[in-house]
Amino acid sequence: MKRVIAIAAVLLVCAAAVAGAAEFPTKGKSITMILGTSAGGSTDVGARILAASMEKGLAANGNRIQVENKPGAGWQIGLTALARSRADGYTIGFTILPQTITNYLDPERKAVFDRKSFQPLGMQVVDPGVIAVKAGSPYKTLQDVIDAAKANPGKLKASATGILSDDHLAVLQLQKLTGAKFAIVQFDGSAKAMTALLGGHTDLYFGNVGDTYPQAKAGEVRVLGVMDDDESKFLPGKTTFSQGIKLESSSSRGLSAPAGTSKEIVDFLAGAIRKAIDDPEHMKKMEEQGLTVRYMDPARMEKYWADMEEQIKPLMGMAKEK
Repeated sequence: MKRVIAIAAVLLVCAAAVAGAAEFPTKGKSITMILGTSAGGSTDVGARILAASMEKGLAANGNRIQVENKPGAGWQIGLTALARSRADGYTIGFTILPQTITNYLDPERKAVFDRKSFQPLGMQVVDPGVIAVKAGSPYKTLQDVIDAAKANPGKLKASATGILSDDHLAVLQLQKLTGAKFAIVQFDGSAKAMTALLGGHTDLYFGNVGDTYPQAKAGEVRVLGVMDDDESKFLPGKTTFSQGIKLESSSSRGLSAPAGTSKEIVDFLAGAIRKAIDDPEHMKKMEEQGLTVRYMDPARMEKYWADMEEQIKPLMGMAKEK
């Protein structure tokens, strides 16, 4: 008898879970999208464009997408908040790569999350890295920068957006490849790093195409190289390969839910994201911002994440180099 009651209880719990998933999202209930960076950078801009398109698709049910910036500690504050959220579909967030990975691979950070703490929902952007200087800079080419950094080790100030961010790793890799030595200055987000460059507080900007495109288009900065195998349609003719340096780096931006989110809810959210990304208005606005849309479904994003983690593990010690 006890066994029958136990089985019945399990069935009731399962039935309730299925029913709850089937009703997702509740009419009129908001979905929070956590972003572990400050407002104004290209990740923030792209997230808000996507949120608006998702909200448009959910308008009939009255659901809103609210972007919530939780900057600090190189994305760790926002990622921690996402990992600790209820797995009910009403809190999702951007898990930017490689920064999410380097957060939990660095033992000094004591992150409370790892790859298994998140359920991928879909990749929106893979934004190649760039190296840029202010328009009035005396450095006309990447080789000019390298020569100056070799001649005066530690004098040129190069920006990065957090310890072991994609930008920080790019600076370290450039140093290793060329023997140049920069003074690395960390900023909480690309917008602050760009402001520092334009204000003359740094000499060199390590960022991404989307962060740099508006200023490059306006003639405020000079892009010295794009760290990708393929030429960016937003910055044609700018590659590090053409200057004999094999350096690849990017900021990959996808949405995830907390681990444990039901398959039904994951499928619903993944579908909403895919529909929003395919929205012509979304694509038009992303093009205007110079953001490279490269969609991946949950399964592809999960594999991409796992593969990147294996590639990054051997590089973790580079951040400790002085």
